[in-house]
Amino acid sequence: MNLSGVHHIAIICSNYERSKKFYTEVLGLKIIREVYRKERASYKLDLALNGNYIIELFSFPDPPKRTSRPEAAGMRHLAFATPNLDSCIAELTKHQIESEPIRVDEHTGRRFTFIADPDDLPIEFYEE
Repeated sequence: MNLSGVHHIAIICSNYERSKKFYTEVLGLKIIREVYRKERASYKLDLALNGNYIIELFSFPDPPKRTSRPEAAGMRHLAFATPNLDSCIAELTKHQIESEPIRVDEHTGRRFTFIADPDDLPIEFYEE
């Protein structure tokens, strides 16, 4: 197998405008392209981090709810690296987004925390 990296992560949201605002205005991801797919009544928003395509944000009419928190089978969470966890948390707080208490990775000694996106998808911020 000749893999060179992760191409993208696909996320389905329940409220497109709310999630678009979260991922672009709060997290600061940049829009590469935005397409409305009339036949599916769905938006597809391609987002980049530091110039790298990273997330496809989809909207679909009435998507089912996430069944449980991170311990359910399937994708556990989305994690972003940050050089400064404290400034990251301060920025989230400016947007009235609460983070969980800071934890320390027992294997690396690095600090991290979690928030939830507008659809309760767990998002981790891991200090480099």
